[in-house]
Amino acid sequence: MGRRFLIIGTEARVGKTTVGCALGFAFKARGLRVGVMKPVDTGCSERDGELYSADADSLALAASCTIPAKTICPFRFKSSLPSAVAAEFERLPVPDVTIISGNFREIAGQSDMVLVESGGGPGDLVTWGTDFADLAAILDLEVIVVAGNRTGCLNAMTLVLSYLELKALKLAGLILCDLDPDKSPASETNVRAIQRLVGPLYLGRMRHREPLSRAIVEKLI
Repeated sequence: MGRRFLIIGTEARVGKTTVGCALGFAFKARGLRVGVMKPVDTGCSERDGELYSADADSLALAASCTIPAKTICPFRFKSSLPSAVAAEFERLPVPDVTIISGNFREIAGQSDMVLVESGGGPGDLVTWGTDFADLAAILDLEVIVVAGNRTGCLNAMTLVLSYLELKALKLAGLILCDLDPDKSPASETNVRAIQRLVGPLYLGRMRHREPLSRAIVEKLI
C-alpha cells in the first residue's frame, strides 16, 4: 500500500490546495495512481443546483483523479464557518465520519497514493466531537503541514506541531509556501528558523507560482 497523507495548514489561506495540487501532479507524472479527497468543504458556491467545491475539483484535476466528486467531497456547505458549525447554521446534517471513512477506503482502494486536504488547521472541527487531527488518526494518515511564509508563521507552526504531538500523529514533514512574490525579512529568515526548529522534518519551500521542487516530492514517495 502506498502512502496516505493529510495536508493541513498552520492556519487559513496558507497554500494547502496549491501544495496539494502540486503534489498530486508530481506523483501522477511519476506514473502513480493518485487519489484525492476533501472530506468537507465550506464557502462553496452553487453550480447547476448543487454546491461546488473548487478545492476538490482543483485537486482532482491536478492529479487526474476520475473518482466522482461526491465521493471526493461528500460534505459541502455555503458558509465559511467550520463544518460542524456550518451544518448547524444551514440546518444540514453534520458530516458523518463513517461516510468519510467509507469514501476514503473506496478512493484508497483505487490509488497508489492518496492526498486528503483538511479544511484548515488540525483543530478545525469536522463534527462536534472530531477535528481533522482525529480524522488523521481514524484514517491512519501521515500529516503534511503547510505553513504560509509570512510574519507569524513560526508561532503558528509551533502550536500546530505541539497539537500533532499531543495527538500522537505521524508527521511526514513541513512545507513552507510563499504566498506572494515579494521578499521580506520574515520570508527570507523563516527558512533558516524552521530548519533549526524541525530539522529533517522540513521538506522544503514552495516558491510563489513555481513548481514544487523534485527534492520535496522524492522525500514523500
